[in-house]
Amino acid sequence: MKHPRCRTLVFAKTPMPGRVKTRLHAVLEPEDCAALHARLVRLTLDKLTRPQLYPVELWCAPDCGDAFFRDCRHDYELELHAQAGDDLGQRMHNALCRSLETCDAAVLVGTDCPSLTRTDIDTACRQLLAGTDVVLGPASDGGYYLVGLRQPCPELFTGISWGRGEVLAQTLARARQQALQVYLLPRRDDLDTPADYRRFLGRDEASADIQGSA
Repeated sequence: MKHPRCRTLVFAKTPMPGRVKTRLHAVLEPEDCAALHARLVRLTLDKLTRPQLYPVELWCAPDCGDAFFRDCRHDYELELHAQAGDDLGQRMHNALCRSLETCDAAVLVGTDCPSLTRTDIDTACRQLLAGTDVVLGPASDGGYYLVGLRQPCPELFTGISWGRGEVLAQTLARARQQALQVYLLPRRDDLDTPADYRRFLGRDEASADIQGSA
């Protein structure tokens, strides 16, 4: 294992129709949105665990009880944890704090970024283990697809406008206020809106997997 001291946390929701990928309802039925979400989760886990270069955990919402998550645990041989907190910021902070109790660095990603690469995770781990305080992966919609830390920093996760285009800017401002050293990964696209969906269907080899699932 290349980075045994750097843990990767994958955040995912239960693929329930009407609860995931709701912004795609203009172009997909709720059942197809749920299937797409499930495929994106598996695409992310495929990238991060085959072969496994760092410990990977799947953090589930609202809990770990769904059969989909149990199948992922079996298929990818990873640990399941339930997300806890009143909003996304609290859930991310709580998960990172728990992981940092037993490792030197932790990297958290979602499953909405099909263009995420193993190199992104490798670079984040190397930067953190070399002493960088925070690693962020900027998303084209103004958010971020990855956040990595060496130690808990609640200021990065409180008072942030989650789900809006100011998330990255607000997080960088908080990091500056805390005098934290930040490393930025390449900017990448999330898959959240109909425009995102159309772009990915016509762009790269990852889109073939996504199209086949919908």
